[in-house]
Amino acid sequence: MMTTISTSTAIGSSSSSSTSGSSSSADSSASKIASLTKQIASLNDELKDIAKDKSLTERQRTQKQESINAQIQMLQAQIKQLQQQESEKAQQKQEKKDVAEIKADGVNRPTGTNQINVYV
Repeated sequence: MMTTISTSTAIGSSSSSSTSGSSSSADSSASKIASLTKQIASLNDELKDIAKDKSLTERQRTQKQESINAQIQMLQAQIKQLQQQESEKAQQKQEKKDVAEIKADGVNRPTGTNQINVYV
């Protein structure tokens, strides 16, 4: 649960909070998110430039702004999807870890070498 919170608030923390088994997938997701964030920042800069551009008519300006806003929304949706995938992976790992910890301890839950067969 903690990794999902840190992943959604800080891009760089998702790779540091993952285990060594999937650090490459977390790194790739973090790098994808960083790349998408840079694209959004670039599009925001374009929006500012369009607002200042006096050579465009009001209609052209509006059309370009709507197009850029649509691109920004698509990029934000991709970021949200990547973050959701990372949180699902983290949950699955935690569930597997919890099951492995509970699965066999040899006392009340027998292991392969510590079993009792009782025949009546």
